[in-house]
Amino acid sequence: MTQAFDRPERLIAQASTTVARTWKATDVQTQVATRLVASPQDDAGEQQDIGRAVGNGVREMFVTCEPAEALGQQFDHLRPEFVTVHDLGTNQSRKLLTGIAAACSSPVQKLSVRRNGAGTELAVIEFVDVLASNGKPVRFYSTEVEADTVNRQAIARVLLGRSLLGIVMVAELPAHALASALAPWREAALRSGWRCARLLFMPLGPGAALPAEIGKFRNATSVNASATSRVTRPAEVWSQLGAAWNDLQRQRSNAPDSSAMPLLGTAATERAAATARAVHAAATPSPAEPGAAPAAATPARAVPGSAPAARDSRPAPLAATPSSHAPLPMPVIGALAPSHDAPLERYLHDLSHLVGVVSACAFDTTTGQAIGHAGARPGPDDLARHGTALLTALAGASRDMGLGAAVPDCSITFGQHHLLLRAMPAHPGLALHVVLDKAHASLGLVLAQMRRLDEALIDGYRAVT
Repeated sequence: MTQAFDRPERLIAQASTTVARTWKATDVQTQVATRLVASPQDDAGEQQDIGRAVGNGVREMFVTCEPAEALGQQFDHLRPEFVTVHDLGTNQSRKLLTGIAAACSSPVQKLSVRRNGAGTELAVIEFVDVLASNGKPVRFYSTEVEADTVNRQAIARVLLGRSLLGIVMVAELPAHALASALAPWREAALRSGWRCARLLFMPLGPGAALPAEIGKFRNATSVNASATSRVTRPAEVWSQLGAAWNDLQRQRSNAPDSSAMPLLGTAATERAAATARAVHAAATPSPAEPGAAPAAATPARAVPGSAPAARDSRPAPLAATPSSHAPLPMPVIGALAPSHDAPLERYLHDLSHLVGVVSACAFDTTTGQAIGHAGARPGPDDLARHGTALLTALAGASRDMGLGAAVPDCSITFGQHHLLLRAMPAHPGLALHVVLDKAHASLGLVLAQMRRLDEALIDGYRAVT
């Protein structure tokens, strides 16, 4: 009889355990901020990727939390090895990705991060997959993300912090601006979750202050950070990047044959070079540059550490044509963009080198569009947008109080920074937004120096006309 009464109790207990387990599994699923969507490629045994392919080189990831947090969860789950290209006071990372894509015949793809349910797009991240010498893809991300300021900065920290190799393109910045630009990255590297094994800084200008600041960064964080020599051509960027990646792969692999590792191979380089030679030969019948080395004396350029190409399929040596100085058809790194307003560029450049100046932007007060920028972060879009909002509010207050509607000339002090807003001299309709480091800048001295720069700008326009 006892056993007969115990049996229903056991059945109830088993049913309760089953329900609890089912609910627990459902509960775990509801806590996941993102979801990995199965695809035919996954069934074929290919590596899982973030988000779901929706065509035209776009992947979508739906999230229930902030984009950076969701992206970090996916990286922690999948543990991919990738390269991240970041800008410090410049905007070359997306241009570099575009050049790499063109050189390797691989499209620039996008990861669209959307809010689950509403489908609102929160961020767009660009990346390129490059086939290595062993046939496996190596992914390159750019931290120049299409998102609001907070999300863009948070996603950049996740991308750089979770990458195997971080490439930082550094503009020519004075020591104080460089220290300010590196400060948030020092804090990020000290937080949990930072896994970047190697940070390589590539200066686009002379960068005299860069080695000392990187030394301070390395001592404070124990991150393997170093600087290359100044890079001025795409081939130099590719060579330094490839060498750093290959060194990391050698350190992380026990395979004695380096060509068996996932290195950045030479196939794409040679293919792009052959295409460049064919295009040049069709456009220019001249045989070679004056003084070029004979074809047999100069081997084709390759990424350091890559597998050698077969002799019978090697294209003609690069030095035999005028395209030998650019084996990859990437945009020139570090060169100034074509400008129709050289005096304004010189003015902003000189302004950014004043002691205490972190970032400076000239913008159109009507459209809110950035016209010129120099310095580090905040970038031109942020300075232009917020500068326009501040000027609109100040001008509105001035009109309401009957004080006129001229462009305000003002300074705003925060805890660690000063903001300067003023009309641009000799530029009707333009205004200037400057960020100063409060600890290094003397506000009165900077204003006096700016007045001298104003005079030099006006003299520059007189000389041009």
